[in-house]
Amino acid sequence: MGLVASIHPLQKIQPLGDNFFLGCFSVSCIKIIYVVILIQTLCYILVITIANIANLASTATSITIQRDWIVVVAGEDRSKLADMNATVRRIDLLTNILAPLAVGQIMTFGSAVISCGFIAGWNLLSMCAEYFLLWKVYKKTPALAIKSCKKEDDQELKQLNIKVIDANSNNNEKPSEDVQLMGENNMVSAETSKKETCGERITEPFRTFRDGWVAYYNQSVFWAGMGLAFLYMTVLGFDCITTGYAYTQGLSGSVLSILMGASAISGIMGTVAFTWLRKKCGLVRTGFIAGVTQLGSLVLCVVSVFMPGSPLDLTVSPFQDITTRFLEGEPLPTLSPAAVPQEFSTISIQNLLSNSSLTTSEPDVLIPLTSVSLLFAGVIAARIGLWSFDLTVTQLLQENVIESERGIINGVQNSMNYLLDLLHFIMVILGPNPEAFGLLVLISVSFVAMGHIMYFRFAFKNLGTHLFSCSSLDKKTVASDQQQGDSSV
Repeated sequence: MGLVASIHPLQKIQPLGDNFFLGCFSVSCIKIIYVVILIQTLCYILVITIANIANLASTATSITIQRDWIVVVAGEDRSKLADMNATVRRIDLLTNILAPLAVGQIMTFGSAVISCGFIAGWNLLSMCAEYFLLWKVYKKTPALAIKSCKKEDDQELKQLNIKVIDANSNNNEKPSEDVQLMGENNMVSAETSKKETCGERITEPFRTFRDGWVAYYNQSVFWAGMGLAFLYMTVLGFDCITTGYAYTQGLSGSVLSILMGASAISGIMGTVAFTWLRKKCGLVRTGFIAGVTQLGSLVLCVVSVFMPGSPLDLTVSPFQDITTRFLEGEPLPTLSPAAVPQEFSTISIQNLLSNSSLTTSEPDVLIPLTSVSLLFAGVIAARIGLWSFDLTVTQLLQENVIESERGIINGVQNSMNYLLDLLHFIMVILGPNPEAFGLLVLISVSFVAMGHIMYFRFAFKNLGTHLFSCSSLDKKTVASDQQQGDSSV
C-alpha cells in the first residue's frame, strides 16, 4: 500500500506534464502561423513594390519612345510624324481589345494558377521582343545616339571662352571685357557646382521638380497640355467605375464586352480622322475640331442623366448606411428562416419538369434602358474626338518642345494627367452610390469643357480668326497676317 501510495502522486503529475507539452506545441504552432502570415504579407508588399517600379519604368519607356524617339525617327517630316503617332495609338487600342479577351477566356476555362502563369510568361516574352525591337531601331537610326543637350552646349561654350582667354594671354594681349566676364562667370559657376553641400544634394530632386513645373509653365503649348490633362477628370470611360454603374443598370458582361469593342473601334476611327484632318485643316485646327466633336457627343451623356431609368436622386446620402451602422450601432439587416416564403425554399419536381415559373407577390422591376443607352452612346461617340485631340496635343508637344527638355516636359504632362485621374477617383469616393452617378457625369462634362476652353485659348492665340477657316495655311501666311505664327499648321 505504501508503494501504491507513493506512485499515486506521480500519476496526478503526469496529466500536468501532458498539458504543458500540449501548450508549448500550441504556442509553437501559433508562432509558425504568425511567421507564415508575416512572410505572406512581406511577399504581398514586395510584389506591389515591384509592380509600382515596373509601372514607373513603363511610363518612362513610353515617354522616351512615344515623345522623343519617334520625333528623331520621323526627322523633319511632320506628316510622317503624325502617321507614326496614329499608328502607335492604333496598336495600343488593338492590344487593349485583344488582351482582355485572351485573359478573360483563359480565366474562364482555366484556373487562376494557369492564368497567372500565362500572364507572367507573356510579359517575359514580350519584354524580350520589345527590347530586341528597340535595339534594332536604335541601330538603324544613328541620330538617336547623338542627342543634343543644353548642358553640353554650355560646357562647349565655357571651353571655347577658356581657349580664347588662353590664346590672348599667349599673344600678350588683354582679352576683351565681355570675354573676360564670360570666362570669370563660367569659372565661378564651375566652382560653385563643385562645392555642393549635403543639404543641396538632398533638396536637388525637389529643385528639379520645381524647375520642371516652371519650364512646363513657360512652354508655348502650356494651355494645350493643361486642356489634355483636364480630360482625365472624368467618369465617362470604360473603367471599373463606369462598368460598375452599368451592372447596377442591368447590363450583362457580354453586353459590356461588346460596348468596349465598339469603343475601341471608335478610337481607331479617331486616329484615322486625325491624320485626314491634319492634312486638310492643319494640326491646331484638328484639335479644335476634335474638341467640338467630343463635346457634341457628350451632350448625349448629359441628356441621359434626366431620361427615364436614370437613378439620379441627390436626396439620398452616399454615407447614410455607413453612418447608421457604425455611428448609431444599428446591426446589419438579417433574414430569419421563418420569413422566407415556402415557394423560395422548396421547389417541387413537377415544377422543374414542366418548366413552370414561380409566381411571386412582387414582380421583378424592369429598369428602363433609355438612360444607360444614351450614356454609352455618348461615351462611344466621344472616343473619336478624344483620341484625335490626344494625338493633336501629343504632336504639339513633340514639335514645340526643344529636344533637351522633352523628357522633363512630357514627364510633367504625365504627372498632370495622373493628378487629374486621381481627383476623379476621389470624386467617386465622395459619391459612390448609383444615385449620385448623374452628378458625376455632369461634373465630368464640365471638366472636359474647361479643358477644351483652355485649348481654344491656345489655338486662338496662335491662329486668331484663321482658326475658323478650315484650310491648311502655310506658316508664313499666318505669320504675315498675325504677329504670332503657328509652327504646327
